[in-house]
Amino acid sequence: MGLIPLIIQLASGAIGGNVAGKLLKGSSLGTLGNSLAGIAGGGLGASILGMLGMGGATAAAAAAGGGLGIASIASSLLGGGVGGGVVMAVIGMVKKAMATKS
Repeated sequence: MGLIPLIIQLASGAIGGNVAGKLLKGSSLGTLGNSLAGIAGGGLGASILGMLGMGGATAAAAAAGGGLGIASIASSLLGGGVGGGVVMAVIGMVKKAMATKS
């Protein structure tokens, strides 16, 4: 994986985490927490998509255009954003559940 797709995944993960935080106000971790959870989820989500063969950074795409084609960028954005939102939502829900048990 190249540096540019990784940066795209992490940035879109941070955005996805903050969007999920806005949508799930009760599970929000604050801007910094949403961003950090989103960054972690962005890298994780895009990596999972890549392992499943749905990432744009396949061998053929990398050979054709250095891995920076439209499909690669779109899959990095999608994988990072969705992964960031999901991880933020899960962490937020766990935090909320732990707070209600105390």
